[in-house]
Amino acid sequence: MERYEILKDIGSGNFGVARLVRDRITGELYAVKFIERGNKIGEHVQREIMNHRALKHPNIVLFKEVLLTPSHLAIVMEYAAGGELYTRICKAGKFSEDEARYFYQQLISGISYCHSMQICHRDLKLENTLLDGSTAPRVKICDFGHSKSALHSRPKSAVGTPAYIAPEVLSTKQYDGKIADVWSSGVALYVMLVGAYPFEDPKDPLNIKKIIGILSEFPRNVKISYLKYSWQTPKSE
Repeated sequence: MERYEILKDIGSGNFGVARLVRDRITGELYAVKFIERGNKIGEHVQREIMNHRALKHPNIVLFKEVLLTPSHLAIVMEYAAGGELYTRICKAGKFSEDEARYFYQQLISGISYCHSMQICHRDLKLENTLLDGSTAPRVKICDFGHSKSALHSRPKSAVGTPAYIAPEVLSTKQYDGKIADVWSSGVALYVMLVGAYPFEDPKDPLNIKKIIGILSEFPRNVKISYLKYSWQTPKSE
């Protein structure tokens, strides 16, 4: 890590801590995910590294390199200076149709590319969707800790974030990770437009049984162009 100057902490989680660093030679900024060596470096970390470094797309955080320190494994990645898309939505309350379309087109473009590379993300959410620091922000999908290559086997483990998780992930022994990603992207789009989750009990948000339900009707106070098509079940004649 001698090449990099650590500037500040920019995030933390079960994995460890993420720090903003500067390349002492080029002056470029990078985000570094530090994972403590030992039990935390298991198969999922190996998958994260293998899958992420195989992906090169403008809407995916660019993987740079992996380094070992005496105490940590360090994953060096592109720095997305604009922060989380989730934070932007929280500040705005919700997006207009045009703004939601702008970000969703980029999100689904990145996911489509992952799937073309036979990689499913499996934890797609607005908190894992970053923005670069440009005036017209570009979406950058990050955190491939739960990702899986479809070339090896169909996913079996129920991973993901409750509000975004597809129902088949919980109800079947095997599922299609790509389809589950598409479900999660749809939840993200809904949150962009409505400013709330489609499947969540505010009083009991972590109760999976209450989260997975059927959206009977799109909120009428949200005006978007495709609402001319009815979401209601046609009345029998």
